[in-house]
Amino acid sequence: MAVLRSPVSPPSLSSSFALASPLHALPAHLSPPRWRCKRLPKSASVCKASWQELAGVLVFSAIPFTAVKAIANSPLGESLQRRMEERKKFAVENSSRFRALAEKARKESSWYGEDRPQWLGPIPYDYPAYLTGEYPGDYGFDIAGLARDPTAFQKYFNFEILHARWAMLAALGALVPEVLDIVGAFHFVEPVWWRVGYSKLKGDTLDYLGIPGLHLAGSQGVIVIAICQALLMVGPEYARYCGIEALEPLGIYLPGDINYPGGALFDPLNLSEDPTTFEELKVKEIKNGRLAMVAWLGFYVQAALTGKGPIQNLLEHISDPLHNNLFSVLKWM
Repeated sequence: MAVLRSPVSPPSLSSSFALASPLHALPAHLSPPRWRCKRLPKSASVCKASWQELAGVLVFSAIPFTAVKAIANSPLGESLQRRMEERKKFAVENSSRFRALAEKARKESSWYGEDRPQWLGPIPYDYPAYLTGEYPGDYGFDIAGLARDPTAFQKYFNFEILHARWAMLAALGALVPEVLDIVGAFHFVEPVWWRVGYSKLKGDTLDYLGIPGLHLAGSQGVIVIAICQALLMVGPEYARYCGIEALEPLGIYLPGDINYPGGALFDPLNLSEDPTTFEELKVKEIKNGRLAMVAWLGFYVQAALTGKGPIQNLLEHISDPLHNNLFSVLKWM
């Protein structure tokens, strides 16, 4: 997360990665009256907005979901559905063949089954019998017994994949701006991810991409922005809840499952063309996702202890490992 330096209006704080929402992209002359913020002790603020501003935020947040529903119920949607039905039988047959090949590749892979790597390696250990290596990233680790129930295991795996992907995207958004600022590729007012959100809690106004006036949501309070984000996520969460069939009213058939939908929409690079490679990519994805989730725990601790960004902490540690490390930080506290 980062904020870009705005050429005008020095008091405004500009943001490029924080609170990423299309609501930031409304020109200044279309923006309703700004919030009137009253500063409170301990950097708290009470913000009041006109009903026009609040209504505008809510309407623009709901546009993606309402647009999809409108298309699905329109003559265009009916035409798309008919075309999909004409191709669906052939697509279903291809999907069935691919699943059979994927199952065969999983049985032959060293990352699945009883002979897969275990979390203790060569050390003898009584691994749970219910962990059979069916899922990618199953190393036999379940000291809390959360996977005893197969239904619960499937649910937890779905949640882990979801959070792993969010963590990888978020880590990219936190690291890239700080790297670009340090190397001088862009001039940032504030490249550290956590300070952008902190400025919002203080009631500061954020300009999207550093362009003056592109800050409809940048002038909102945190509660209103949270409502906007909730509305923007209604469509994706509804589709995830209903399954991959949720997009069929738009004429889109997805050949995969809820975690790996596939198709041109979710696999534009066609990485799943080879079943053997695809099964290995699943393992790589969950491993990198778990690393990203652990990395975010480190980001939080670093921000709390040093008040700096992760890249700055890393550079300081590399320059002087003996004096810039966790123990030295705890010693200074």
